[in-house]
Amino acid sequence: MSNGTHLVIIGGGPAGNSAATWAARFGAQVTLVEREIVGGAAHLLDCIPSKAMIATGGAMSATKRFAGMGIEQHDVEIDVDSIAERISGIVGRIQSTTTELLQSQGVTILRGEARFVSDREVVVTSAEGEARIEGDAFLVATGSRPRIPTWCSPDGERILTTRDCYPPKVFPKSIVVVGSGVTGVEFVHMFSSFGSEVSLVVSRQQVLPGKDAEAAAALEDRFLARGVKLLKGARAQSIEHEGDEVVVRCDDGRVARGTHAVLAIGSDANVEGIGLDDAGVKLDERGYIGVDAYCRTNVPHIYAAGDVSGKLPLSSVASMQGRKIAEHVMGMLRVDHRVLDYDKAASAIFTQPEIADVGLAEAEAFSSGRKIRVTKVPFSSTPKALIHNDPHGFVKLISDPNTGVVLGGTIVGRHAGELISVVALAVTANLKVSDILESLLVHPSLAEALTEAAE
Repeated sequence: MSNGTHLVIIGGGPAGNSAATWAARFGAQVTLVEREIVGGAAHLLDCIPSKAMIATGGAMSATKRFAGMGIEQHDVEIDVDSIAERISGIVGRIQSTTTELLQSQGVTILRGEARFVSDREVVVTSAEGEARIEGDAFLVATGSRPRIPTWCSPDGERILTTRDCYPPKVFPKSIVVVGSGVTGVEFVHMFSSFGSEVSLVVSRQQVLPGKDAEAAAALEDRFLARGVKLLKGARAQSIEHEGDEVVVRCDDGRVARGTHAVLAIGSDANVEGIGLDDAGVKLDERGYIGVDAYCRTNVPHIYAAGDVSGKLPLSSVASMQGRKIAEHVMGMLRVDHRVLDYDKAASAIFTQPEIADVGLAEAEAFSSGRKIRVTKVPFSSTPKALIHNDPHGFVKLISDPNTGVVLGGTIVGRHAGELISVVALAVTANLKVSDILESLLVHPSLAEALTEAAE
């Protein structure tokens, strides 16, 4: 039953969906406007398909471990149509379950484009015409889109943005990946696992700038072992067709060639055409909607969340922002209510090896002069890793030398994205390394490396 509060949400991605479901549970009247796909374009047209393809590529790569596990190795073939059908099925199922959940909670879903005409009213334009909606609170969760530089014109066929890759039309014989951040390295891993010859343009001196240097080095080693060409310290300046090739020219004169090229150089916030000026909402210097600790914009009853807020571009962060916004809108703040601490968000990179981290980074602590204790354990000393014939990687824990409180951690290796959850819980709850050490974990398991690192 509604308590009279009407929350209007623009954007049906993880942030909007989470805010809608929580606010509806708390008794709000909720209207959600989505112009493209319920579930979020970045989430369902980029993130989920990429992970589905990486999983398929990983299954192909796994066959290379079979010889060391007593199984005769066999060649495998790619069925592009089956992969495309699989991706469409996964996306369709997530979209339908998300829609059903929202509708079951009484959320009104409008298909169309919303635009503020004042700070208290939006106009929704759809195939049926226009509708004016007044609200007590608003959430802008319009997401982001792949960044396209002025020196490149993607055609969706040979020069690609990240969203042009799903579902796959063909698997390139050779491809140049521009951008060595999280998205870029995942593309390198994905295409190389499917047998493409891959070149990676790295603008810095290591892939994954800002991540743990040892983790980045481990990934570079695996890339090189798989035949990936790394163009370090090179910044792309142009991408053009030349005959049957796509040519990427860099600022230092180096050139990378392939049958295809893909841009993975970040994203831009979707802030155009939604009437932010008419609502009085201001952007920050980076072009995102500025928000405070409660995700409020400069207009107190208008919130922003997800990629458009300029915080960590993670679905988990967006979902949590949505929940916190619902609590704030509905006045459900408690004494123990905690605002989001973005420094404690766990993240994972689905390459091979997998990389995951949370909390304080070793390099960050070093640059700030903070005293820390670093303990590192290789998976090669863990029985479960040997059982799986995959001993690559390590667990690294960072703690306060005086209190023993866990400050952060990095995991490189098999199932790192799952294992980091233990460290994330410790960081969020201010647990000590002794709490991990005293935990009775499964044997044999990769998680035992966490216990060893805590010793």
